[in-house]
Parts: sequence; structure tokens; C-alpha cells
Amino acid sequence: MSPRILITGITGMAGSHLADFLQSAVQGCSIYGTKRWRSSLANIEHIQDQISLLDCDLTDSSSCFGLIDEVRPDYVFHLAAQSYVPDSWKCPEATLTGNILMQLNLFEAIRRLKQDPVIQVALSSEEYGKVYPDEVPISESNPFRPLSPYAVSKVGQDMLAYQYYQSYGLRVIRTRAFNHEGPRRGHVFVTSNFAKQIAEIEAGLKPPTLDVGNLAAVRDWTDVRDMVKAYWLSVQHCTPGEDYVIASGRGRSVRDMLDLLLSFSSVKIEVRVDPLRLRPSDVETLLGNPTKFKKASGWEPEYSFEQTMRDLLDYWRNKIGTTSSATNNSIVHKKISVPQVYQAQVAL
Repeated sequence: MSPRILITGITGMAGSHLADFLQSAVQGCSIYGTKRWRSSLANIEHIQDQISLLDCDLTDSSSCFGLIDEVRPDYVFHLAAQSYVPDSWKCPEATLTGNILMQLNLFEAIRRLKQDPVIQVALSSEEYGKVYPDEVPISESNPFRPLSPYAVSKVGQDMLAYQYYQSYGLRVIRTRAFNHEGPRRGHVFVTSNFAKQIAEIEAGLKPPTLDVGNLAAVRDWTDVRDMVKAYWLSVQHCTPGEDYVIASGRGRSVRDMLDLLLSFSSVKIEVRVDPLRLRPSDVETLLGNPTKFKKASGWEPEYSFEQTMRDLLDYWRNKIGTTSSATNNSIVHKKISVPQVYQAQVAL
């Protein structure tokens, strides 16, 4: 029997890449995705006629009920969320209620309709928040010390998933993904923001000055194409009710990431701190330990970080309309001093 697969948030970066992966990896599957009236379809234009797009406000319980009643899914990938950390500071109520309520309505619809899909919930490394040096790399047992309203909302989703497994037997897999990047990444996220600026400079649309925030933060970056493969493996091999860290297991500073992107361009670029990109608090280090997940699923990343960043830069070059891809070392770095009490006002 061909599986029926529901992806909430299919129009986002991860959702669109997941749809791509499933089309190639799962023979005969039927893919359904949720969208809102204001959703951009740019990320799924190439497959729009091969999937079923359904209008659904996940914060509305009746809308969720109608969705599950129509799809009757075998697998659910719950990726929809307000995922931009700076916006969670500006709109904490909407982030907390929206992210938790969407998942609650989805679970209740599945429960009331007596459906039994395997459900993957896309959680976040941001849940761990303040991590002490002796706790790195971060495993599933590390305590939650969330440092943003977004992180608190993901802790709420995490615990709600656990509760519905324990209370009602929903087959929920909790995946705590560390940073994942690649083509189609929104420009408000730090890797994509830097790549977009470089492409704009190459195209002559921006002066040769790249604006940054804090460059000292350390992150564990995985290619989005490896991440969505991990999501599929999680519903095939992982144990319902359990939590799993998905990460590369290697940490890099934002500065190292920027230097790599700059090395792919022949344009001389000055790096400058923009005070508007600074915020009062952020997570200093997020480095994951994926041992448990790898043992359960057999997953191994295939894309190198260098390939991920090159593909991300080329994605923005194509969108902006420049094809420059020359590489040399003629990059000008302006020495900068970033106050330790501030963090980048772009999502890391």
C-alpha cells in the first residue's frame, strides 16, 4: 500500500526539501502539505503539480480536524512553526501560543479521529539554551535552560509530544535538530543573510560592505538535505516516545562560517558590525551529540559543510541574477570588536 504522507509547513526550507526527498526515496507515496493563505509557494513551485496542497490554519481546531479527516495519513511530519528567534522576542505571546496550539490541534484531531500515523515533531537545539562547558557535546539528557520565547515554545512542543505518547499512545518521534542550512534558507537566518549580502555585492546591488552581528557564537550546522533524510529515517527506525538529537557533531563559529563564504567570492568585501544586529542574550554554544540517533537509524551526513555553504551562495546568486563564482583570497577583513554582552540580531 502506498503511504500517505502529511507535511505541515511544506512551503518552508525543510518542508520543501523533505517533499523532494520523499518523492525520490519513497515509491508511490502521496504527499500532502499544509499552507496558509499568505504562504509563499516559491520553494515548491517545481513540485506543486505533484503534491496535494491543502489550506489549513493549524491554530484552528476545526481546520485541523478537517485536514486529518481528509488526508488520513500514515506519516505526519510536523514542521510548521514560528521559527525565527528574534520575532519571538517581539511577539512572545504569538510564538508561544501559536507553536504549542498548532501541535495540540494536530494531536487532538489525530486522537479524535482514531488515526494511528507515525508522527515526527521537528524540535530544536534552542531548547537546551544555556549550556555549560562540561555539557558539550549536548546529548538528549542535557537539561533544558531555554533563553528565548521561541526556545520555550519548543520545550512546550517537546513535552506535549511526550505527554500524548504517554497518555494516548500517539506514535510520536521527538527529533531535536541542530542548525540546518542550504538552498532556500530564508534571508533572516545568519548563514543565508551573509550569502545574500555577498551575492548582492557581487551583482553591484550593494556597496562592498558586509554587515554582521556577533561572530563568536558556535553552532553545529548540518545540510538541510541530510536533515530531511534523517527525518524520514526517524519514522522508520526510531522508538515512539523517545527523543533524538540530530546534529553533525562538529561546532564552528559564525566567524568561521563567514570566512568560508567570503572565500568563495573574488570581490573585496569589508566586514562591519551593525548595532541593529545585536540583541541582549543568545545561546553561546550549540554542539550536538548524535550518537543515539545514528545508532537507531544508521544515518550519516553526506554533504560537507563547504558544499552546503557553496550551494547556499549559488542559490542567492541565481535568485539575484549574478553567476560569479570565482574564488581567491583577496578578501579584506576589517578588525572588529563585538561586545560580549550582545549577540547577533539574526537567527543563528
